[in-house]
Amino acid sequence: MRRVGHRIRDAGWVGRVGQRSTGLDWTSCLALDLFAQGGAIGITTLTDEGNRTFTPLKRIRTTRHRDKVGTYRWYNHHRLPHHLGGGELTVRLHGNDDDKARKFNRTENVRPIPQTDPEFAALYQRRNDAESINRALDDTMWLRRAHTVGHQRQHLNLLTHALGVNALAVHRHRRASSDPPLPAAA
Repeated sequence: MRRVGHRIRDAGWVGRVGQRSTGLDWTSCLALDLFAQGGAIGITTLTDEGNRTFTPLKRIRTTRHRDKVGTYRWYNHHRLPHHLGGGELTVRLHGNDDDKARKFNRTENVRPIPQTDPEFAALYQRRNDAESINRALDDTMWLRRAHTVGHQRQHLNLLTHALGVNALAVHRHRRASSDPPLPAAA
């Protein structure tokens, strides 16, 4: 293991995400350092030998908040371990000026649904299908440019492309599954 700035290079990459304050009870407050490993948010603890061990926090849900300009800010809500109060902790998924100042790419190191999340497997199964559909749509575009201008028109274009692909698939399936023609009598 070697230390590089705020990062610790090890078998699993651990990057410091930031520090949050959390209340253990109504009388005390704890400053908690958050780290990311494999896209998951967690905490690290020191072992007797002085090594850090990473403990991922359980993701409860992902939420989004709309900005005034129409874009969104995304947040993950995590459950703290019982020895830290067992409360809920909110972590932003988008970068800000503090991240830029310390050269921390939050969107690369903190994932909305990391591989350790139970929901990851169900979502990952759909990834290849989604990517192949997007590639097929990209291939229909001249110079990889959209056929239409504007959100509503592009949405309509996407829907009609999907309807056309599905209609073609149904037609090919019906043609392939129908009974073959009988051989002509000699």
